[in-house]
Amino acid sequence: MYWSLELASHLEDAPWPATKEELIDYAVRTGSPAEVVENLREIEDEGDIYDSIEDIWPDYPTKEDFFFNDEEY
Repeated sequence: MYWSLELASHLEDAPWPATKEELIDYAVRTGSPAEVVENLREIEDEGDIYDSIEDIWPDYPTKEDFFFNDEEY
């Protein structure tokens, strides 16, 4: 399973919180790339409910990752 910002962007408007099956259904209905559906199917699911993409992709970049901080340099 691999995620990219482009693939994850297809789930931005998903009906959070959602189960794995609801996310797969959403991805199929909205015409997301096959990789998104495949990644969702690979999730080991125990009936969990996911609140956001961060629950699925723990390394999902946050807004802070994209902002340059002058004080750090």
